[in-house]
Amino acid sequence: MQATVSRYDGETFSGAVLTDTGIELPFTVHAVADTPVRHLRVGQRVRIETAGSGAALSITKVEFATRL
Repeated sequence: MQATVSRYDGETFSGAVLTDTGIELPFTVHAVADTPVRHLRVGQRVRIETAGSGAALSITKVEFATRL
């Protein structure tokens, strides 16, 4: 799923994204730990992987969005 970075803290490597359906989801350092992401900026498009559903939906991975 693709989303847009809405908040990002470069010291803690955590923040939040806004999905294309309008839902803001927070993420922690664990979502970027095994990726090349070292810095994000507000407004940047990213690809996310999630787990769970409804109120238990959480981000498991944040990566740079790539164009096909």
